[in-house]
Amino acid sequence: MATAAGAKVARISFWAKMSIGISAFILFGFAQFGLRGFVPYTKVPAIFHIHGLVMLSWLGLFVTQSLLAGRTGDTMRSGVGARLALHRKVGWASAVMLPLIAILTSLTCMTALRMQFYPPFFTPAYFLALVHLGMVAFVALVLTAVIHRREADWHKRLMVGSAVLLMDPALGRVLPMPLIVPWGEWLAMVVQLMVAVIIARHDRRVLGRVHPATTAVMLVIVLNHMLVELLAISPWWIGFARGYTAA
Repeated sequence: MATAAGAKVARISFWAKMSIGISAFILFGFAQFGLRGFVPYTKVPAIFHIHGLVMLSWLGLFVTQSLLAGRTGDTMRSGVGARLALHRKVGWASAVMLPLIAILTSLTCMTALRMQFYPPFFTPAYFLALVHLGMVAFVALVLTAVIHRREADWHKRLMVGSAVLLMDPALGRVLPMPLIVPWGEWLAMVVQLMVAVIIARHDRRVLGRVHPATTAVMLVIVLNHMLVELLAISPWWIGFARGYTAA
């Protein structure tokens, strides 16, 4: 009986599985891109490495938090309170990282523009919009999740949704973007929505309906991609991006 109970406790939750799966995909996307020789790691500015380390740390915290938050079928309540208390403390530490992530993301993007170190099939305006709007959407979802931290049903869906947004740069390195321009943006959106649909199916299975937070995540995904496309063709934004690149 004790062994059966221990096995039940050890089973990780749906949310932890989603966190691990999404994080693993992101790491795979960047790793395979580098191993294929598309990134001269020894020649890129230090800001690129710093940004990468911070985002890697964020993913590590994200997975750790999902594991601390609980396991399915947890019949042994001893230690649960301490685990949740640690989850809250680590949560505040990760929230403090948000401003750093936003600043580093912007600086890395601007450095890439100045050095013309971005995909040749991207215009400066598109690249600038892609990075900054994605970052704003990510930060917005995480901050909303923090606001709803006492409502676990909202909090975990918004946090996993924020990770789905982080899949975008990894998808840019996995999908054959040079061959599918100008449809790459929409294909990436479809893949992200497919991940959100997994959450929606889980909602229907356990709640009998799709949770509003899941719907909100889907809307943010669609809105983010639409705004990127619209901003990238806006004359004032194109002028700003060209001016910064020329400078």
